Amino acid sequence: MIVRNYLKNPVKYVFLALRQRSLLNWLPDILFLKMMYRFAMGKRLNLKDPKTFNEKIQWLKLYDRRESYSEMVDKYLVKFYVEKIIGKEYVIPTYGVWDKFEDVDFDMLPNQFVLKCTHDSGGLVVCKNKNELNFVEARKKINRCLKTKYFYSGREWPYKNVKPRIIAEQYMEDCETRELRDYKFFCFNGCVKLMFVASDRQNKNIETKFDFFDADFNHLDLKNGHPNSENRIKKPVNFELMKNLASRLSVGIPHLRVDFYEVNGKVYFGELTFSHWSGMVPFDPPQWDYKLGSYIELPCKNAESV
Repeated sequence: MIVRNYLKNPVKYVFLALRQRSLLNWLPDILFLKMMYRFAMGKRLNLKDPKTFNEKIQWLKLYDRRESYSEMVDKYLVKFYVEKIIGKEYVIPTYGVWDKFEDVDFDMLPNQFVLKCTHDSGGLVVCKNKNELNFVEARKKINRCLKTKYFYSGREWPYKNVKPRIIAEQYMEDCETRELRDYKFFCFNGCVKLMFVASDRQNKNIETKFDFFDADFNHLDLKNGHPNSENRIKKPVNFELMKNLASRLSVGIPHLRVDFYEVNGKVYFGELTFSHWSGMVPFDPPQWDYKLGSYIELPCKNAESV
């Protein structure tokens, strides 16, 4: 199957292989994004007059580059940013922050905790029992992530200048769902238009599920990246509170995805994301790409030279 796909589009597979090995970091951002978008979406990227959500995400990567965005995606610094806007009570407690894995003081950590890299997506080690933690594998994963320059994988500008560090957070799990379920709100200049619930994320034997809902929590006929859950997703108790907090955190920003957790009836902030799926995953049905794109009002920028 791999050989057959390679023969169908060898340029695509060479590009992806070089990208995975960080051999395309020298490419200008605009050229890289045009090539990646063509391979991921199967069509040319329109930057002169972008219409869809995914097109506008690429435009924003190139032309909406505020210094504050780096703070907002740094998994350590964002805690202080969120605390100033909505309050410390929504921030998951942090046990410590370190530059190297060897500096992590495991003796001071409780039996359950979570290690995260501050500069990427996926640099995560969940420890439910410190006595059973595989330190060799944890060190290998964290060190690999610390060496990764996440910006180059999709040219998401906010990550470019984030300092790679490690934080340890309090382990969180909801008693009812037995997981840390994500509630992710799509915000457009402070207005929540829709959201999705990410479930089955902790079970390695089951694919993650994404279920989309409108701002009144009506289930939407929409898929993006993962299938819908076969189980009915209950409306979170604090849905309106999370929606209000998401609005406050996204004011003045063309598009921002604001993530929360609901743990035993209490709301906790998750993360801020400027480029959902890096703007490289189709919507099903495709008209949602245009509908969500219509919600993004691009800042003034002359893109005639693109």
